[in-house]
Amino acid sequence: MESTQDIKESSLASIHDAWATLQAHAQNGTPLEPAAYRLAFADPEFLLRPETRGVRFQLELLKPDLDLSAAGVHSTVVVYGSARFVSPEQADQQLANARASGDATAIAAAELARRNAVYYAQAREFARLVATHSERQRAEDRLFICTGGGPGIMEAANRGAHDVGMPSVGLNIALPHEQHTNAYVTPCLAFKFHYFALRKMHFMMRAKALVAFPGGFGTLDELFEVLTLVQTRKARPVPIVLFGSAYWGRLLNLDMLVEEGAISPEDLVLYRVVDTPAQAWDCIQRFYRL
Repeated sequence: MESTQDIKESSLASIHDAWATLQAHAQNGTPLEPAAYRLAFADPEFLLRPETRGVRFQLELLKPDLDLSAAGVHSTVVVYGSARFVSPEQADQQLANARASGDATAIAAAELARRNAVYYAQAREFARLVATHSERQRAEDRLFICTGGGPGIMEAANRGAHDVGMPSVGLNIALPHEQHTNAYVTPCLAFKFHYFALRKMHFMMRAKALVAFPGGFGTLDELFEVLTLVQTRKARPVPIVLFGSAYWGRLLNLDMLVEEGAISPEDLVLYRVVDTPAQAWDCIQRFYRL
């Protein structure tokens, strides 16, 4: 009779052989074995069928969860913001190139990029403050920066953690226009998602705070989902910080929702608006008495 260890080793060998066969077929350009004869987990056509969507949901939930737990990432500070805002260095170069070209449209776009680059610098500094604090804590008490893993504000926040040698998480999303993970995400903590819903769930599962820098539709989508979850008590209360009073003041008029009876007055205290990295970090420190 086979021992438990023998069965486990046999199973692992079977998985390895199936995966090696699949890779060999892909690399050599040769057709796969008839569909009916393939092992289910080594059959990409089967796994991508509409009927197996539920299995893909489960895998996309499980894989990052296991890897983050194994890496000791239990608490995160999530940073949202525009993927389009570049670093001050990039903005300066774009402006120099635009001025050299004499193109008025290019100059105007580069000047706007230079103004928005301030948010990149501030997101980087905020993440550096969080990472510097966490570096001194016990492993179980650390707060890890977590972003969408892409460029712009996301890159800035991952970069701030990287500046002080702290790991950070990137939850990237597969898009029609390819979005690569930025260079500052810790490689073993860089995950790629197909489903926005599962990605959002992972943002919230470990979040101890959320900081929304200026951004577009994606930032607003993520921000309002978090506000709704906290408002409806589907998620525990956490600090929700909006960075940049000039930006958010022009964009949001949530007092109007109170005036129209669409939300309660107390819903307006679910978030705070700040203008400096220190103020954003102070909101989190005060909430948790750090």
